[in-house]
Amino acid sequence: MVAVCELNQPTPEAVLGGKPALVVLLVEPNEPGNLGAILRTADAAGAAAVLVDGGVDPYNGKTIRASAGSLFHLPVVACSAADFLVAAATSGMQTLATTGHADADLDQLLDDGTLARPTVWMFGNEANGLPESVLAAADRQVRIPIFGRAESLNLAAAAAVCLYASARAQR
Repeated sequence: MVAVCELNQPTPEAVLGGKPALVVLLVEPNEPGNLGAILRTADAAGAAAVLVDGGVDPYNGKTIRASAGSLFHLPVVACSAADFLVAAATSGMQTLATTGHADADLDQLLDDGTLARPTVWMFGNEANGLPESVLAAADRQVRIPIFGRAESLNLAAAAAVCLYASARAQR
């Protein structure tokens, strides 16, 4: 038996129209396990939606397993990052782009109250990060402070740290 089904997902504009406090935008995620873990974390942190621009299929079997059911709890919307950022700019949500080379760090934004505002967190893939065009379009570029000798965090771990920082500040 074979079935062809159409997913009924909201448009990016409809996501923003709901006045969400927290949204995730992923650009070219390339590891299905990381994508699934980010979906699960976004769900747990109370995000309204996860938007995906390219990369691995959110309905890949490994992604579905790693999401532990969260794929069915929140909208996962395919979209163009550039188009979404234009819409986000008029919605009143701030856009924060993660990069290891930013001047601002997550602790500073938590301390100064920035993270209490409605936020779109943007994450790129592990190999390349976010494209320059997305970094340039963001309201702020943010890095996660690393206190040990590790060079970086795994994408899913970085997303968890950022999403929970916003969730805590917003509550």
